[in-house]
Amino acid sequence: MRILLLLCFLVSPIHLLAKERMNIIFILADDLGYGDLGCYGQKQIKTPHLDTFAKQGLRLTQGYAGSTVCAPSRCTVMTGLHTGHCKIRGNADQSLNNKDLTLATVLHRAGYATACVGKWGLGDPGTPGVPSKHGFDYFYGYLNQKHAHNYYPDHLWTSGKGEEPRKVPFDNVVVNGVSTNKATYSVDSITANAVKFIEDNKDKPFFLYYTPTLPHANNEARNKGMEIPSPGIYGDKDWPEAQKNHAAMISRLDSDVGLMLKKLDDLKLSDNTVVFFSSDNGPHKEGGADPAFFNSSGPLQGYKRALTEGGIRVPTMVRGPGIPSGTSDVIFTFWDLFPTACSIAGIDCPKNLDGVTVWKDLQTNKATQNDRALYWEFHERGSKQAIRQGKWKAIKAVNQPLQLFDLSTDLHEDNDLSKQQPELVARFTKMMQEMRTDVPEWQLKATPPAKKKNPAKK
Repeated sequence: MRILLLLCFLVSPIHLLAKERMNIIFILADDLGYGDLGCYGQKQIKTPHLDTFAKQGLRLTQGYAGSTVCAPSRCTVMTGLHTGHCKIRGNADQSLNNKDLTLATVLHRAGYATACVGKWGLGDPGTPGVPSKHGFDYFYGYLNQKHAHNYYPDHLWTSGKGEEPRKVPFDNVVVNGVSTNKATYSVDSITANAVKFIEDNKDKPFFLYYTPTLPHANNEARNKGMEIPSPGIYGDKDWPEAQKNHAAMISRLDSDVGLMLKKLDDLKLSDNTVVFFSSDNGPHKEGGADPAFFNSSGPLQGYKRALTEGGIRVPTMVRGPGIPSGTSDVIFTFWDLFPTACSIAGIDCPKNLDGVTVWKDLQTNKATQNDRALYWEFHERGSKQAIRQGKWKAIKAVNQPLQLFDLSTDLHEDNDLSKQQPELVARFTKMMQEMRTDVPEWQLKATPPAKKKNPAKK
């Protein structure tokens, strides 16, 4: 009888459904620009693995980050809410709370093994925002985004489901956020732990949120902040040191993604795994890096901390079962990942999310939802808001006129059409009021006046 019951279980629809569910991997680079990959037009930095990835699946031309800086962008990934509604709307010292429902929690409840490996940024130790309290069976990496600046830290963090994070010591000596001996490069262990999670969970459905810190700068190291053990193939280039290292960081990111994709192939998981790749915002101008040197924004204007396209439109690719190969104009935003992943997993999606599932659009490469309104807000040096709807893009700083651009003819956002389109200005102004929830932590504030320079002493 026991054998008969076991056989019934092994062939039951529920068991088969669990085995047949597709794995989901979301790879999130840190400060990688729209123009930083060869498949997006980069001419000087070598990214062969990601270029191959782009050929195997869809290369999206209209992939949008959740914000123009780290923490809020990652908050939109986890909650399915844009920055008008999510808990963390800037790089402030805040955390998710117990009421915030995350994608990892929903997938975990559906039987997925879940891991976040790399940079979290949504809750420090001792807060309700740590990964172990938001659906992750396993975490390894940086919890705090400032801690994540340092590629040679004296510790990382790890935790299992429901556990408080504990330190993993490294043999680096750190003074004011910079290592003095540079003994152990954190990227090595982060990549190894991500690959190991895939190996350990090859026989069950899994969700891996792989968030390497490359190519973010170590801001505390100032113009020496592009930290990597060696410039590698760029060592002999007639470039500034920071640009050599920046290029090497992007190529290292490429090779690490290549290792992960090879592991999927070796374990025969590629045919049952949907892999997304993107970046949390546009390219940075920090740590000595210069986004103009490599044309990191490509055809777009602006970079990190801007709500122009260069700050929020990012390289985005997806491959997996049922995904065709080619270039796609399907709009995908970070807050779409939550409902899209639910569609991939074949489970019900929570209501009241800002995102929509674009799974069918990706499978057919048909943009059926590109006219919906997308919203961003940002709160450094005053508050700014932006809306994209169809071909129109509106940007507004508090107490300043709204700017309006036609992205179909002006991708670089050079020609403000607000005076010629008063009805659209009125419509987008109203939408900017309606598409956000005002909370004490994130009230809209005017840009502070520029500081006056001290007059020269006579």
